[in-house]
Amino acid sequence: MSNFVTGASRAVRLESFGGPEVLNVREVPVPQAGSGQIRVRVTAAGLNPMDWFMTSDADTAARFGLSLPSGFGTDYAGIVDQAGEGVTEFAAGDRVFGGALSRAVATYVIVDVAGTIAAGGDVHRTPDGVDDRTAAALTIAGCTASAALAVVNPGPDDTVLIGGAGGGVGVFAVQLARLAGARVIGTGSATSAAALRALGAEPVTYGDGMVDRIRALAPAGVTAAIDLYGTDTVQAARDLGVPDKRITTIAALVEGITPANGANAAPCAIEEIARLVATGQLQVPIAATFPMEQIRAAVELQAGRHVHGKVVITI
Repeated sequence: MSNFVTGASRAVRLESFGGPEVLNVREVPVPQAGSGQIRVRVTAAGLNPMDWFMTSDADTAARFGLSLPSGFGTDYAGIVDQAGEGVTEFAAGDRVFGGALSRAVATYVIVDVAGTIAAGGDVHRTPDGVDDRTAAALTIAGCTASAALAVVNPGPDDTVLIGGAGGGVGVFAVQLARLAGARVIGTGSATSAAALRALGAEPVTYGDGMVDRIRALAPAGVTAAIDLYGTDTVQAARDLGVPDKRITTIAALVEGITPANGANAAPCAIEEIARLVATGQLQVPIAATFPMEQIRAAVELQAGRHVHGKVVITI
């Protein structure tokens, strides 16, 4: 075992479940890596809607296995600074990223080398050419987008409708669908049009008349759809004649529609996304960066759902 550190570190802690107002930065003991574990000195943590959704009330938290006091945030990136007994895959000094359910916004995070995001955390090497802020934005959104694409399986003959295309998952879903050769129509607010075009999507504003606007944009029809926000895109896709088997959701359950869950993404999906980022084939827009002390303001911004790209906490 290397680099045994004592003393205090800091972490965002919740003593009760609720909104941003219950998030506090606390001093906590420095955790130590046990057998099969590594300790990561976190440098950046990316925020996702699931972070504040999971901790919004006690019943929801219980569904995700969270109890008080709880940590916050799941996506992390940083540097291994301690390797526990039996760990040979990683060593102190390695740059890594991954997910650790509701405990990433902290000075240190303990990760099981053989774990999953929900149980023990997961860890991947950060490729050269990917900075830590970007790496901290990949795991949840990237896995979710990859799982959604796997359901509808777009290709060069497809026109894919992506609802909520400017959000954290949308920026990945749009680009992955484009890399698969598909034409992409992305829904968003009027202010998101330029950001969607930059990702390779053809923007269409949501709201009344959306189906007519999509028909005008794609008179030959839409062949697949991914709803990243609720159910409006599902309904639009059905109105446009898309078969249920080529529609998926991530934030709602609709009878007849197969939902996508990042936990079901292919094991190598996130490493492939990191490779695409490293080689410049996939862009990760960082909308805003906050220090840990400003966690409440960061969550308020992200929860407003009007951010084009990712919100990242630097630590």
